[in-house]
Amino acid sequence: MASASIVALVGLAVVVLVLLVKGARIVPQKTAVIIERLGKYHSTLEAGFHIIIPFVDKAAYKFSLKEAVVDIPAQICITKDNVSVEVDGLIYLEVEDAHKAAYGIDNYLRAASQLAQTTLRSAIGKIDLDKTFEEREKINAEVIDAIDQAAMSWGVKVLRYEIKDITPPMSVKQAMEAQMTAERQKRANIATSEGMRQAMINQSEGEKQKQINEAEGRAAQVTLVAQAEARKIEMIAKATSEGIMSVAASLRGDGGMQAMNMRLAEQYITQFGNLAKATNTVIMPSNVADVAGLIATAMSTVKSAK
Repeated sequence: MASASIVALVGLAVVVLVLLVKGARIVPQKTAVIIERLGKYHSTLEAGFHIIIPFVDKAAYKFSLKEAVVDIPAQICITKDNVSVEVDGLIYLEVEDAHKAAYGIDNYLRAASQLAQTTLRSAIGKIDLDKTFEEREKINAEVIDAIDQAAMSWGVKVLRYEIKDITPPMSVKQAMEAQMTAERQKRANIATSEGMRQAMINQSEGEKQKQINEAEGRAAQVTLVAQAEARKIEMIAKATSEGIMSVAASLRGDGGMQAMNMRLAEQYITQFGNLAKATNTVIMPSNVADVAGLIATAMSTVKSAK
């Protein structure tokens, strides 16, 4: 009887342990678990420790609430000017409502990928090839808006969409490269001509400034020479005036007239001797010996001037 009781207790303990193991649920951070009770939605378990009823409650769906990246496969799109281009991209989304994500759609990732592809084809078809490279932001915004409107009923939030590559056909790439080469050559020619033009302008400006500087230099030189000549004449005149005034003062002093007589006599004899040396022809005055008379005449002139 006692052994039967022990067996029953052990069995009961095993059942309780199994129930605890089956009923305990630990939900990681940024994760949501959908619990169905007898096949019907019961609750959503968020991060933490939870107890469910074994064999009655079931974890039907498990969703990560982290931001997910979905790679959109490359596809052929036709532009407005009928050029086929290959476009691929990335879509970033996250689950906001696990209940809607579980029961609103079968596979929200596949649905988002397919909707992104169809919206992308529609957006590319509205613009020309040249603008597909320029209007990536506009295309991305159009795809995000289309997916986000549809994903509201899925409990999913579309964060952003990015086009990875736009690959045109080889013939179009070659034509675009030729066009870019021609455009770069054109810009190089324009830059070269502008450089030559600016160089010629600078050279002419330099020549003009050189001529102006030389003219100003010559004018300054002429002015300085004229000022120097005027100063020289002024100084000579001043010196001559001072010399004459000094001679006049000497004549008014004692012995001045006698000194003048002696100087005139010396000058007369010296100049007369030089006249005989300079030429073979000698002009003799009628009164060569009358030096005293000549000096007297000169002195009378000096006295008259005085």
